[in-house]
Amino acid sequence: MTSPEIPRKLPSQAIAAKIFHAGNIISLFIMITSGLQIYNANPVFGGRGGLTIFPLFTLGGWLAGGRHWHFAAMWLFSLNLFCYGIYIVVTQRWKNRFVSDKDIKALQKTQNHQRLNYAWHRIIYTAIIPILLLAIFTGIGMYKPAQFSWIVDIFGSWQALRIVHFASVPIVVVFVWFHWRLGQNVGGNALTKSMFW
Repeated sequence: MTSPEIPRKLPSQAIAAKIFHAGNIISLFIMITSGLQIYNANPVFGGRGGLTIFPLFTLGGWLAGGRHWHFAAMWLFSLNLFCYGIYIVVTQRWKNRFVSDKDIKALQKTQNHQRLNYAWHRIIYTAIIPILLLAIFTGIGMYKPAQFSWIVDIFGSWQALRIVHFASVPIVVVFVWFHWRLGQNVGGNALTKSMFW
């Protein structure tokens, strides 16, 4: 006679983490698709006759429409990130979310698969912060180039600023994929679902 399986306890997440993840997914989707609409108006690579994105993957219908969606989502994303930053400081969750010397040592010494997953998760979680801040910083420079001309000057030219801003997009997409994959390795679909509902 076999003993009945004990049901696995589903992970639970704080409501703030659920709101943060949902807000990020929504705002990132809108920013990427509307950003591609903006890109099509004047491609970064090749000028006006350069490579364009198929309209199915864009949002806004035209340049002004894309800009409206993009900047609305930018405020949602920035506010979401700011509030979550306050949350992890107040609750001291940052101690468990960001990389430490223990994670670096784990990569060098441990053979524990679970421990390695956690170490890599904290490493990429930490590494994406300056990328997100760079995306916001360059975005502000493009949004208000007259008021923030010093941001354009830091990058040398308007075109260089656009390239840096555009380059942040695939980095964020790759981060999202790795973030999801490492979550799957640690807790499977149950962990992923717990991040949203």
